[in-house]
Amino acid sequence: MKSIKEVLARNLKINRLKMELTQEKLAEKADVSTHYLAMLELAVKFPSAGMLERLAMALEIEPYELFYMPSSAESALERLQETIAANIENIVAKSIKETLIKEYAAPPDKSIVI
Repeated sequence: MKSIKEVLARNLKINRLKMELTQEKLAEKADVSTHYLAMLELAVKFPSAGMLERLAMALEIEPYELFYMPSSAESALERLQETIAANIENIVAKSIKETLIKEYAAPPDKSIVI
């Protein structure tokens, strides 16, 4: 079982990345130091209630969402979705590569007279 610090650290980072924010940008939005934010994301420090509200506001989420712990079924579903997306990307890339090789590596059609 994860500690409350670890749950908070995970959710801070996930929500920050969802918003495509660097630690520096989030720290600026929440009016905290980058070092302090890094310590929160590493589960070294734990913020006050006021700081939790500022972080949630900066992340545009409700404060309770900082403590959300997905069930094991949700975690498994997330991993499955990531695996499927990666497999689709690989299949598409392979198909494009094969098409390009066939298109540009094939000998010219000799029936065409120039």
